[in-house]
Amino acid sequence: MAAITGLDRPEDSTLKPASDAPDFPSDFLWGCATAAHQVEGGNFNNDWWAFEHSPSTAARESSGDGIDQFHRYAEDFALLKALRHNTHRLSLEWSRIEPAPGEFSQSAIAHYRRVLTELADAGLVGFVTLHHFTLPAWFAERGGWLAPDAIATFERYCRVVTAELGDLMPYVCTINEPQMIALHGYLEGYHPPGVANPILWRRVGRVLLEAHQAAVRAVRDCAPSARAGLAVQLPLLAPARSDDTTRTFCAAMRAEIVDLYLDGLSGADRGDWLGVQYYRKQWVDTASPTLFAPPPAGTQVTQMGWAVFPEGLRLMLHRAAETGLPLFVTENGIATDDDVERIDYIESHLYALAQARREGVDIRGYIHWSGFDNFEWSEGYGPKFGIVAVDREHGFARTPKPSAYAYARVAASGRISALRHKHSC
Repeated sequence: MAAITGLDRPEDSTLKPASDAPDFPSDFLWGCATAAHQVEGGNFNNDWWAFEHSPSTAARESSGDGIDQFHRYAEDFALLKALRHNTHRLSLEWSRIEPAPGEFSQSAIAHYRRVLTELADAGLVGFVTLHHFTLPAWFAERGGWLAPDAIATFERYCRVVTAELGDLMPYVCTINEPQMIALHGYLEGYHPPGVANPILWRRVGRVLLEAHQAAVRAVRDCAPSARAGLAVQLPLLAPARSDDTTRTFCAAMRAEIVDLYLDGLSGADRGDWLGVQYYRKQWVDTASPTLFAPPPAGTQVTQMGWAVFPEGLRLMLHRAAETGLPLFVTENGIATDDDVERIDYIESHLYALAQARREGVDIRGYIHWSGFDNFEWSEGYGPKFGIVAVDREHGFARTPKPSAYAYARVAASGRISALRHKHSC
């Protein structure tokens, strides 16, 4: 298991630009991310829809109409372009494309061709995720990632999609956050299938890594010009106490949540790039029923209860760089109703990112989570991650927040200081 310098260090560092030069190069990619089930609406043929509507699960409400992006994608892409974004990350909904085993919807494929064409026409470089949490209902009913033919089934879907749409996918993200699929779905029971089984948790993690490799093969065979990568969430894990038992347990959790995936990216099918998704520091605790302790008293936390710790982004970027792959930050953001807090969060985390770049880490883009306030899985519509507000009660009206314009100034200038200075670009 690779070590991370300063992993358990509690103090934050002061991250400031080294000079008056831009913090980021002119070809740096700036954008935001969404996922189909969180924004499209009406994805009733997947496992999440069933999970949302079951009274026995952790889900608080139904995704319903989402933010109606299934119909409003063109105006949303135009808005993001006006906000100076030059890239955008989105996902395809597998259950629309393959509504029954081996039955592929030409209508759904045509819809996503229109979406990706509009994205390219808007001048936004596409990061297209093939699997972002949701499984077709028929696949989930057969056992999902634990089905005997899970990898072959996923690879078949990837081959069809990339053969049909690969010319419109500059970057393909095979699987979003395999660690969280395994952890939330098979150990915590917080996501589908709602299981709490440590043996299945470990098994699913390894299946997902193999599924990523199968997807990379599919992309390379069917869309040779596309560049495939995996998006991993890398929380900064630390022991809740300094005793040997807790530290050993923390190392074991780190091995399953971080090292399994990063050290597993080897060989010809590992991919062309790596997406780093960072939100928080977490304290591992053997005495906790959830295996994680709440943040210490006085820690800044988000609406999700997550501890804000920007130095962790720098540390986890260095850890991810050990793979030797080019990096993109494919998610990073804060759930808050206080947009000033959001600007502070973006600023502190961009300083951490810029510091990692100055230290030699090959980071080529930053994609903020999220573009829009949307459905946040089991938490429903309560947490507000977006830089654009959405009024779901009044026609799904979009209203950019001050943070959207602040982020636009950074994207236009490459300078973090532009967040605070309205006339700096």
